[in-house]
Amino acid sequence: MNINNFFQFLVPKDKKFFPLFEQASSNLIEIATNLHEAVNLPLKEREVLFQKIDTLEQKGEDITRQTNLELSRNFITPFDREDIHALITSIDNVADYLHGAASRMRLYQVDKITKSIRKLTEINLEACQNIDVAVRELRDLKKMKNITDAIVRINKLENKSDNVYDKAVLDLFENETDAKNIIKYKEVLSVLENAADKCKSVASVLESISVKHS
Repeated sequence: MNINNFFQFLVPKDKKFFPLFEQASSNLIEIATNLHEAVNLPLKEREVLFQKIDTLEQKGEDITRQTNLELSRNFITPFDREDIHALITSIDNVADYLHGAASRMRLYQVDKITKSIRKLTEINLEACQNIDVAVRELRDLKKMKNITDAIVRINKLENKSDNVYDKAVLDLFENETDAKNIIKYKEVLSVLENAADKCKSVASVLESISVKHS
């Protein structure tokens, strides 16, 4: 192997990492979209979308696994290895929690979907869309304002989710008399609120990357 081929071997191809990040964030939007659509359907019609979410969550796991494999194969990376691992892991965590919300709705046979549940799925969808916007700017890191603006929006959405969750739980304890309903609705609300927290974690990783390259 001559010296030129050697360096070509060492330099990572953008075709590897950045498309994987974008596939992960795009997959996240699909999961959040299917979940938001599901909570706007009658109980019997949700199963098809829940099955799609199962498949998409597995796809996300595969993307995470492939990214970590590429990380182990490449000596030189587009940015810090720790940030690459943190970014793909944090995106995968959001997918896990959104999938967890769908699984609990299915498991507990949640018939009546409250406004709070719908609002939280809407917030998560918007947060995932902003994650995708920021992730797609990572290719050249020249439009830092686009990344920063997306991060600000994600953080505001997470704060909004806290407020929705707090009010929903308060209303649940004040007005629901069935202990089983309290348990299952609080569980669903909690997982959705945690998903928004995980979106904020993605924003923190994106902020770290942008600061290092500003």
